[in-house]
Amino acid sequence: MSLSINCTHVAGRLTRDPQVRTGDADRAVANFSIAINERWKDKDGQPKERTTFLDVSAWGRTAELVGQYLTKGSGCYVQGKLRTESWEGKDGEKKSKLVLIADTVQFTDAKGERAAPQDDAPAAAPASAQARAPQVPKPVAGKGAAVEDEIPFARFDP
Repeated sequence: MSLSINCTHVAGRLTRDPQVRTGDADRAVANFSIAINERWKDKDGQPKERTTFLDVSAWGRTAELVGQYLTKGSGCYVQGKLRTESWEGKDGEKKSKLVLIADTVQFTDAKGERAAPQDDAPAAAPASAQARAPQVPKPVAGKGAAVEDEIPFARFDP
């Protein structure tokens, strides 16, 4: 029996703004790179750090949301599959790189940690690029205030 597993989980920060374009079959594709920091202490107790840079590709609705909400410096958690991309360089040499093909992208920055939104972008990003829930206002109950019994429903168009 042979076993083959290709599942990768990483968390880091974007090193550049995502580049979103239309790919195969008019599906959106977002390409970005993340820096993954590894910290530890050596045998003498001195702090050490190593950074790994990884290219990521997200497709479809995930790509659209990545392009809309993530910018250079944004934190994210990515789960997906590793794939080797190969091509021939201008000098004729064969080149290759490892790319993480994202199945799930979650935005990890807490409210207020992100840079100020630009243009028409909303102030806060959704918790996940694949599943967004409508924001339902919570009733405020104070001294003498009535508590709402009914939950207001917001219209959500994905």
